[in-house]
Parts: sequence; C-alpha cells; structure tokens
Amino acid sequence: MPNIKSAIKRVQITQTRTLRNASTRSALRTAIKKFEQAVQSSDLETAKTALKNATKSLDQAASKGIIHRNHAARKKSRLMKRYNKAAM
Repeated sequence: MPNIKSAIKRVQITQTRTLRNASTRSALRTAIKKFEQAVQSSDLETAKTALKNATKSLDQAASKGIIHRNHAARKKSRLMKRYNKAAM
C-alpha cells in the first residue's frame, strides 16, 4: 500500500475504474450471448433487436476504451455476418 497521498488516490481511482470496466464488459458479453441465443433459436425478430443492442454496447465499450476499437469492429462484423447468414 502506498504512503504518498497522490498514490493512495490513484489506487482508489484504479479500483473504481476496474469495477466500472468489469461491469461494462460483463454487460457487453451478456448482450452478445443474447444475440447468439436468438440466432440459435432462429428467432430473427429477437435477433435483430439483440444485434442492435450488442452493436451499441460494443460501440460504447470501444469509445470508453474498455475494448480496442478494432476489436469492436471485428466483433460487430462477425455478428452481422451471423445475422445475415441466419436471415437467408
């Protein structure tokens, strides 16, 4: 544990941000899983709304720096590909 006041504050800030990032990352994973379940069950209407939510979550996580923007783009591309394949 640090003794310097600014270092103590940095530790506290890091803990807060870690919790917030973990929460956002968990919500992101949940949104993607909901989409995958909808595609598995061939429910295209639910899959479409789940895809929209997953894409929004990916964009938000990328804008906040929780995941890299290229990672978000790659995930979105793969999700769109799965949706289009299921829609055909």
